Amino acid sequence: MPALSQKLIFKRILKQLKKYGFQLAATIMFALIAVAGNLAVPIFFGQVIDLLVVGQKVNFDAVTLKFFIIVVIIAVTCLAQWLMNILNNHITYKVVKDIREEAFSKLQKLPLSFIDAHSYGDIVGRNIADVDQFADGLLMGFTQLFTGILTIAGTLGIMLAINWVIALIVFVITPLSLFVAKFIASRTYSLFKRTSEIRGEQTAFIDEMIGNLKVVKAFNRDDENLEKFDEINDRLTKASLKSIFYSSLTNPSTRFVNAVVYAAVALSGALMLVLDVSLPIAFSIGMLSSLLSYANQYTKPFNEISGVVTELQNAIACAGRIYEIIDEKEQTPDSDNAVVLENVKGDVVFENVKFSYNPDQKLIEDLNIMAKAGQRIAIVGPTGCGKTTLINLLMRFYDIDDGSIKIDGHTISEVTRRSLRRNYGMVLQDTWLKSGTVKENLNLGKPDAGDDEIEAAARAAHAHNFIMQLPKGYDTVITENSLSQGQKQLLCIARIMLCLPPMLILDEATSSIDTRTELKINAAFARLMKGRTSFIVAHRLSTIKEADLILVMKDGNIIEQGTHDSLLAKGGFYSNLYNSQFAI
Repeated sequence: MPALSQKLIFKRILKQLKKYGFQLAATIMFALIAVAGNLAVPIFFGQVIDLLVVGQKVNFDAVTLKFFIIVVIIAVTCLAQWLMNILNNHITYKVVKDIREEAFSKLQKLPLSFIDAHSYGDIVGRNIADVDQFADGLLMGFTQLFTGILTIAGTLGIMLAINWVIALIVFVITPLSLFVAKFIASRTYSLFKRTSEIRGEQTAFIDEMIGNLKVVKAFNRDDENLEKFDEINDRLTKASLKSIFYSSLTNPSTRFVNAVVYAAVALSGALMLVLDVSLPIAFSIGMLSSLLSYANQYTKPFNEISGVVTELQNAIACAGRIYEIIDEKEQTPDSDNAVVLENVKGDVVFENVKFSYNPDQKLIEDLNIMAKAGQRIAIVGPTGCGKTTLINLLMRFYDIDDGSIKIDGHTISEVTRRSLRRNYGMVLQDTWLKSGTVKENLNLGKPDAGDDEIEAAARAAHAHNFIMQLPKGYDTVITENSLSQGQKQLLCIARIMLCLPPMLILDEATSSIDTRTELKINAAFARLMKGRTSFIVAHRLSTIKEADLILVMKDGNIIEQGTHDSLLAKGGFYSNLYNSQFAI
């Protein structure tokens, strides 16, 4: 998917802000009050100076009144700024909440092809780190950008009213500051985008290494991984330093221009007073003091805006990475007239199926399979021949490119995914547990199962004994790393025993279990598979002798099929594969 332009990303952000129009209006109102207060104070200070300097006698009542007005204005200004900041925080974090929810919701609807093509760390980084960076930039933009623009406009107007000559000098010099800020900002976006990408790569690498730390230790990959991390970290350091260096040039550059503006106001104002230059409006020391204060107020927002622009560049770059996920094409939804599979017998037919993960690399071509209800279908073949792909197609984790797959005469593309998957029970070589109690992990497919049903399923899977040895039995809270691989696989088997679906998919379902327990579980599976269509992926061919049909796959095609005895009698690929497992 092509990357979004800055303009489009900014429009997307504004669109999300529309939802909080009332809060935005209130923020604008409080910003106007705060800016008006800040602009009013120098006028009164200038009047106080004139009251103290001009004339023989000081009118202390007038001075006291002016100071009282100044205190009230400052109090109202502080209150308005406080309320504005509260609303800014509210809007920012509501928008961040909306984006996170939208991104996470989108992840639930994306096809597995997207998840398979992106590292988990990068996806996590986009949803957490990039959203946080976006929040920081958005918050700063709210608090400083709008008030800065108002301050610039307000101070320039008041300066024109006090002394148009000095205001004109300020107005002529100021564009230099804008030019410098724009010149630098236009070059920082790509740098910040690159920094975000490398940060996502680093997060992905850390996630992978921590998740597979045992493998790292087993193969003594500590030094190699450290070198790899250092290389990524070094690239991140260089990219970060480069982006920060260029963005940091903005502030000192604009400050230099601002110092020139302040000096020009002070010099021109002093010369007017000394030379007594006649103007349509009287000019006094108090007015010069006010002008110097306004010169500071006028130039200060340029420094803030330059910082805001830098943060906004980073925020927009991060927002772009989040929107890339949100804009990803969702998996094809179920059609309005999709069939809900009920009372499934288990007749499964593949007709001229074609599929490949990559259009440039062919995998399955013209695949035909006919599995009758209640049959045990074993799928064997060398690594990469398409066995797991077949499971992905059966479960419709991936949609086929051509042909059809039917269950009981219904094409699965015309069946709801939910009903399709509820009619399959899967036990894979790669187990999966969620953080929760043993009971919660077992009743995933049948939430309304009673305790007796859960215990019976656990006993059938020979998991009851080790569960009862846990601190709280079935109520023990476990995580992905709480149990051994074999124990986790037993729990996955118990899930299937609890659901009793009409069709089964077993992909090396007992690969992590000891031989004695495996024999008992295979006996339980044999009882479970009676009357159920079962697809069994096996590498140990001795476990599939009793299969009703064995499909031998190679390079995405079925090259042989038949029973164990008939395939051995052929003396073909299966026979060689089987005998090779017993060769000395």
